[in-house]
Amino acid sequence: MSKGSDWADAFLEMMAVERAAAKNTLTAYSKDLLDAQGFLAGRGRDLSDASAEDVEAYFADLAERGASPATAARRRASVRQFYRFVLTETWRSDDPSRRVDAPKKGRPLPKVLSRDEVDRLIAAAGARDGGQGLRLACMVELIYASGLRVSELTGLPLAALARDPAYLIVKGKGGKERLAPLNEAARTAVKAYLEARKGFLPKGDLANPWLFPSRGKGGRLTPRRFAQLLDEAAADAGIDPARVSPHVLRHAFATHLLEGGADLRVVQKLLGHADIATTQIYTHVASDHLAEVVATKHPLGRKG
Repeated sequence: MSKGSDWADAFLEMMAVERAAAKNTLTAYSKDLLDAQGFLAGRGRDLSDASAEDVEAYFADLAERGASPATAARRRASVRQFYRFVLTETWRSDDPSRRVDAPKKGRPLPKVLSRDEVDRLIAAAGARDGGQGLRLACMVELIYASGLRVSELTGLPLAALARDPAYLIVKGKGGKERLAPLNEAARTAVKAYLEARKGFLPKGDLANPWLFPSRGKGGRLTPRRFAQLLDEAAADAGIDPARVSPHVLRHAFATHLLEGGADLRVVQKLLGHADIATTQIYTHVASDHLAEVVATKHPLGRKG
């Protein structure tokens, strides 16, 4: 067995033990790394000694083989996650996948997720095993339903949602409070998660006040850990993790509201922006989308 294969096994073990990755996630990572290892072997290389050029060639080969965009995105994400782990273990001092994430010229990454991509992300989050899936799906639903900042999400007290409210009172930047609505999907996700919340409580800490407790030092899930879990869900959903973050979900909340006809002042209040100029950045993306709809769907727009 090669050194790269040993590293891949260690990576999968870490994902299973430390990150409680779902079985389908582990299977996907294993297949993706085997595929990459097979390609590299053809170049006389191994996952352990691959260069940036080797990794870029592998991704280019995926396209040449006719891999679907979803498969290519997931395999690229798997390689990137693997080399992050390798760096953490100090087995290598460089990351040969660092340039793989750069978008091709003329094809910039979208600034916001589509509604379909958000649906796929929520489904992939919920597909994780047991309470892990219930918790992650709940967190994604809450941000997308309410436009919460990640610090606001991870700082939610249990009392804020214990009685199935239709909205939250959120304390944002500068200690300012605002109302954040909860749709039916988010409320349903919260109810399902609360049934599994006990499984995340630190030992002997039944009075833990946080909605999303953790056995970590702070007693609650950290923004960084949530971002890592989002990366994994994005890979499962066939979405490039480089396009997904807690802020991107907040961005999607605002953009999709504006696309649906919401007033800019209303969106400003929901996001907790002190200055409406900050909210206006979302109108550009929404306007681009609406212009595309008119150009492609309107009878006059389709002429010529």
